[in-house]
Amino acid sequence: MEEVLPELKHFIAGYCDRYKISKVDPDSLTTETSIDLDLDIFDIEMDLFLAEFTDTFRVDKSKFTWYKYGYPKGSVGVEVIKTVFGYRYNWVKKLANRVYKPKFRVGNLQEAVKTGKLL
Repeated sequence: MEEVLPELKHFIAGYCDRYKISKVDPDSLTTETSIDLDLDIFDIEMDLFLAEFTDTFRVDKSKFTWYKYGYPKGSVGVEVIKTVFGYRYNWVKKLANRVYKPKFRVGNLQEAVKTGKLL
C-alpha cells in the first residue's frame, strides 16, 4: 500500500480541524481513506475542499469533472449508523460502505499532487 504524502496528510487534517468537520489523525490516513464517507466531506463542503486543495498544491483542475466519480452527496442512512454506533469499529465501516459507496479517496488527491492535474 502506498504511503500518503506528509504534506497531504497535514493539509487534510488541518482542513478538517480548521472547519470543525471531524477530528482526523494524520497518521491514520491511507490512500484508501474516503473523503466523503470517512471524513464526512460532501456536498458544497467537497467543492470548497477541492478549491482549497487545488490552490494549496497548485493543481490544475480544468479537466476535472464529477461524472467520473459521481457527486458525493452523503447518506442519511450512514449518518444514522454513525450516530448510533460511532465510526470506530470495522463492522460499522463495512456496513456504512454497503449503504453508501464512497466516491472520492485520498489516493485521487495524491495522484493529483504527483501529476499536477486533478482528473
